[in-house]
Amino acid sequence: MVQKTAADFVDREILPKITELDRKHILSFDIIRGMAKLGMLGAPIPEEYGGSGLDFIATALICEEIERGDGGFRTLLSVHLGLNSLTLLKFGTEDQKRRYLIDQARGDKIACFGLTEPGAGSDVASIESTARRVGDRYILNGQKTWISYANVADHFLVFAKTDKNASHRGISAFLLDRSMEGIETRDIEHKLGVWAGSTGEIFLSDVEVPVENRLGEEGEGFKIAMYALDMGRFTVAAGALGTIRAALDASIKYANQRIAFGKPIGRYQFIQEKIAEMVRGLETSRLLVYKAAWLKNKGVKNTLETSLAKWHATECAFNAAHAAVQIHGAYGYSAEYPVERIFRNARAPLIYEGTTEIHKMIQAEHALGYRKVNG
Repeated sequence: MVQKTAADFVDREILPKITELDRKHILSFDIIRGMAKLGMLGAPIPEEYGGSGLDFIATALICEEIERGDGGFRTLLSVHLGLNSLTLLKFGTEDQKRRYLIDQARGDKIACFGLTEPGAGSDVASIESTARRVGDRYILNGQKTWISYANVADHFLVFAKTDKNASHRGISAFLLDRSMEGIETRDIEHKLGVWAGSTGEIFLSDVEVPVENRLGEEGEGFKIAMYALDMGRFTVAAGALGTIRAALDASIKYANQRIAFGKPIGRYQFIQEKIAEMVRGLETSRLLVYKAAWLKNKGVKNTLETSLAKWHATECAFNAAHAAVQIHGAYGYSAEYPVERIFRNARAPLIYEGTTEIHKMIQAEHALGYRKVNG
């Protein structure tokens, strides 16, 4: 029922509009409000905090269907729900949940996640944003970049150094809202893809944040960020299934219609090979995503499994999108067909929420015994 509801929404509200939204770089708040109305923005959040109380399998199904429509709206689920709300649910005080989480789960407020900086991506410990405590407040200064939905967010989960000499142990997490003085945001323009989504920067200039808005204790920011990434990576992996399906569906349709040398191109083995690889990528990715969801439902630490799912599914999604363009030939290079947009959107997930190389390192170092990832 969850999947059908999400699929019907995509077919009705996203797919008929996405080509124009993408071409014109328009973020549709009507679509976001529709997602909120269906409870998607708080899918796995308990009902007592405004959510739908669904499990992680259901959440994965929603992410898959939404990305089948367009990756920009699944990105909203990743940052608003995966990176921010689920982290707030885990580490927030009851007061913080009442003040921030309920509105987010209902979709009344949009939330984002501020970790990446101009000089700090995979190397989280090198962030330069600072938080200096003065009495019962912190003074935050710094810049965040490549922050999805930064320019439209009401709430921000931001990470800054409370001890500049303590590496990752000196990072702390803070809950901010747009009404605080000293917060400025702007969009990043001229991106390769995700044109119907929102990507931006956050500038913090002497932002006064009450102590009660610190998430967790001082110095726990790195631990909180890693938990958040586990949640965000899961939604990215689940969404990648939607990209594979979109690429596969478009390719099957075109391969059965396009005639070359007297027969549909789907009759040729090179085309069949590409279709077969998409099918394999979809099924293997789905199993890895569902395994991670199953572990999350059980409350078992799943950093290793989620990492593998994210790495594999996003690579398979990009490969599927690449193959879809090739199957369409010159038409695949044209915005007349959806695979051009699918291909552009499929590139970003290989970078955010841990690059492919970071996930390879996680898997290798665990296998070699250099670190116990789920320990």
